[in-house]
Amino acid sequence: MAGPVEGIKVVELGVWVAGPAAGGILADWGADVIKIEPPTGDPGRLFGRMLGCDLGVNPPFEMDNRSKRSIVLDLATDAGRDTAFELLSDADIFVTNVRPGALQRLGLDYESVSAHNPRLIYGLITGYGETGPDADRAAYDVAAFWSRAGVAHLLTRPGDTPPFQRGGMGDHSAGMTLVAAICAALVARERTGTGQLVTTSLYRQGAYTVSFDLNTYLLTGLPIAIGQRETMGNPCMNNYAAGDGRRFWIVGLEGDRHWPPLCRAVGRPEWLDDPRFRDARSRAANATQLVAELDAIFATRTLDEWAQIFAGEPDFFWSPVNTLEDIVADEQFHAAGGIVDVPDGQAGVAMVATPADFHGTPWGPRSVAPRLGQHTDDVLAELEARRGR
Repeated sequence: MAGPVEGIKVVELGVWVAGPAAGGILADWGADVIKIEPPTGDPGRLFGRMLGCDLGVNPPFEMDNRSKRSIVLDLATDAGRDTAFELLSDADIFVTNVRPGALQRLGLDYESVSAHNPRLIYGLITGYGETGPDADRAAYDVAAFWSRAGVAHLLTRPGDTPPFQRGGMGDHSAGMTLVAAICAALVARERTGTGQLVTTSLYRQGAYTVSFDLNTYLLTGLPIAIGQRETMGNPCMNNYAAGDGRRFWIVGLEGDRHWPPLCRAVGRPEWLDDPRFRDARSRAANATQLVAELDAIFATRTLDEWAQIFAGEPDFFWSPVNTLEDIVADEQFHAAGGIVDVPDGQAGVAMVATPADFHGTPWGPRSVAPRLGQHTDDVLAELEARRGR
């Protein structure tokens, strides 16, 4: 399974997650991704140790670096920089999330590189953008995406402290955004014959993630209230606990459509004519009481029992609040292609799939993440052979 971008050469100078994630998606989709690493390696190789993983594996690094080739270059030396330029001279794509100032000092900024290869698509992920007072400020996604872009605040209940982001959330979405931009630039190159610089930032990615809220504020000057479970204005868009403690979310966004099946499911058809609850305005005004009554009802059965009842109402939308164990055990997760088998010698390793499929040009991972410098000799030999032609 070659994938839709087979034959595309990618050079990656990525660290931690965001840049490697973009390169990882392209590698999954069939590109030849050559990962340039310093002699000490991509710092993302430290994730396993940081997580206290003593099993000899580095799961976050494997996720974003499978199917790549690793070459060690010391870019602080003329020889290392010369080799990087040679790799880029016939590449289709350069992916990096190194800070612009450092790229400039290395001579690997867009202007310098594109002068030698005008067909190159140069994909750059920054923390805060390419211009402005913080253009060269260091950023992880916890800073630029989660904190500064408002995601953490909008997920904080009034009076609570902000929740902690899970690893790589902003990095992975920014990586996917960069891949989309790169693919669009490849289409434009077919038309124009020239490459271009394409960029995204963790800050912009965060703002886009909360654009439902942010655009509402821009156009009206009003924020959307942060929901509190016990007083949700639409109790049909809320989470509840079953009698066995397992939580689930009801997704009754359309009141006229979703309120009647909820009433039937919980055995309260009389609520349809109850003046406290019969329309959306009444339910909002009496939300605290309605949520409390639903809490009491849902506590009378296990989630499996409720699932059978809910299945009898086609217009009742809901979902369990899954744990990681629940996801891995979920038949639908596997049916939807959520797991991919990554070749590792004679065996295979089950990993999370990147979230897009191509039914005309299906992709499949080719190998686990490379060891540091595993392909240095091979890549240098290819360059030598090219010089001799």
